[in-house]
Amino acid sequence: MRSRWYELKEAAVGLRKRGLSIGKIERRLGIPRSTLSGWFKNIELSPPQKEKLQRDWKNALVKARKKASVWHSAQKQKRLEHAENEARQTLRNIEASNPSTLELALSLLYFGEGSKKNCETALGSSDPTILKFFLACMQNLYGLDPKRLRYELYLRADQSPQKIKMLWARELDVPSACFKQINIDKRTNGSKTYPHYHGVCNIRCGNVAIQRKLMYLSKLYCAQIIGNSMGT
Repeated sequence: MRSRWYELKEAAVGLRKRGLSIGKIERRLGIPRSTLSGWFKNIELSPPQKEKLQRDWKNALVKARKKASVWHSAQKQKRLEHAENEARQTLRNIEASNPSTLELALSLLYFGEGSKKNCETALGSSDPTILKFFLACMQNLYGLDPKRLRYELYLRADQSPQKIKMLWARELDVPSACFKQINIDKRTNGSKTYPHYHGVCNIRCGNVAIQRKLMYLSKLYCAQIIGNSMGT
């Protein structure tokens, strides 16, 4: 029994002898790949034709990867936008200006990132946003002037102390004189620092009472949520 594609066999074979790939012939004539493979099994391509097929395959692979990259980037952007919209919706349900809400948020941040050992309230980070939030809370909740707090820097060996100090001073909007100490990690000698990394800035406040309240608040809140989820 003849294949339903038999009338196209001559054209398909002609295209193959010209050096076209099976995939291109399949798309051009609409003939299944399995049928084409059977027709072409005894066709021997010349070295130039084989080289052309190899080049075409590589070019197609590059195009496919670029297309996939664009698609994945678009999908990722959609997921990011969805996450941002959900976050904005959650914020709309929260009274962010409420001092208790603000202090609870600060306590959870402090529970994870703040200093617990010394008799002080202190928090260090390489992220300016975290430190700006910390300063805003300290000012809005406890009336502390950011310019009266103590700032310390922890830098790598190849970083310029003066340059980084001025950068952090501008970022946090405090005088450079507030930076009382700069520590250099000598273990990083000979190791190159990434351009976007500006060390760790540590902000200290001698008021240990704030630390104690934040720690109790965060732990009690966590215990409350855990208890509610366990039905106790």
